[in-house]
Amino acid sequence: MKTKNIQRVLYASLVMLVSTCASAASSADAYPTRPIRIILGFPPGGSDDYLARIIGPKLSERLRQSVVVENRPGASSNIGAELTARATPDGYTLFLGPITTLAASRSLYPKLGYDLFKDFSYVTLVATQTNVLVAHPSLPAKSLPELVRFVRSKPGSVRYASQAMASGSHLAMELLKRQAGIDLLHVPYKGGGPAATAIAAGEVEVGFIAMSAAVPLIEAKRFNALAVSSPRRLQALPNVPTVAESGFPGFRATANFGILAPKDTPSSIVGRLNSEIQTILRMDDVRARFALQGMEAEGSTPEEFRASTEASAAESARIIKEAKITLD
Repeated sequence: MKTKNIQRVLYASLVMLVSTCASAASSADAYPTRPIRIILGFPPGGSDDYLARIIGPKLSERLRQSVVVENRPGASSNIGAELTARATPDGYTLFLGPITTLAASRSLYPKLGYDLFKDFSYVTLVATQTNVLVAHPSLPAKSLPELVRFVRSKPGSVRYASQAMASGSHLAMELLKRQAGIDLLHVPYKGGGPAATAIAAGEVEVGFIAMSAAVPLIEAKRFNALAVSSPRRLQALPNVPTVAESGFPGFRATANFGILAPKDTPSSIVGRLNSEIQTILRMDDVRARFALQGMEAEGSTPEEFRASTEASAAESARIIKEAKITLD
């Protein structure tokens, strides 16, 4: 009798498991049946916002479902990342943002509300972005060598803006400071847009600013472009030299942007999103719009995306340790 009861229990459990798997597969096959939310970790006007406004409508068209962009700024985009990590893993909540910044946060924030390598499903790398070193027109420096000489004459008095603590713009300037042997005062803001506006208004003198925020203000002559952080010059600013060309060989400080989903999002949904977004990133108009803002469309497998994030976390940890960056 005991044996038969055990068999019944095992059979019932097997039926339930098969039913659950079939239901999940059916749900994934029907995806999406309602609007998809893309969470951003910074205010409107930044690079992640620019990317989302390009990719969102294209993804909506391909999936035949609304894609809603939601800005949830704070704590160097960690608030938005945490909201995504805690969302239901059904493919309807995604995070698009500066993975370079999230990778650096692992070494800066002692108590994050999520784990970058345990709490997410990696979808795809979206873009690599170059920053532009800019200066307010009142500063008597029209090139990087001139800036270095000026800062050396007034150590600790020149201020630089970043989009957030441990952001790509922050780490880029710390790297330059160490290579050039100069001392500047760091003033972090809550996003690339606010940082660019602060430099244009003269609140701070210099900073590495994302191309998406920098180009309009450069064209309006609100500040001067001194150098770009990529290894080669940009199509949008062909007359602006690289930092490497300006006397610091080997300098490179670019930022990676990607899309994450909550952990345990069905692999079929992750695969569908990866395929659709990679198709979007290969579109000529998308690549052209990215290039005008100093961004290079990427696209990757989830595995490649995770590996590049692990490498970024290791590099950020090194810079943060050497520069003794803290939240204090």
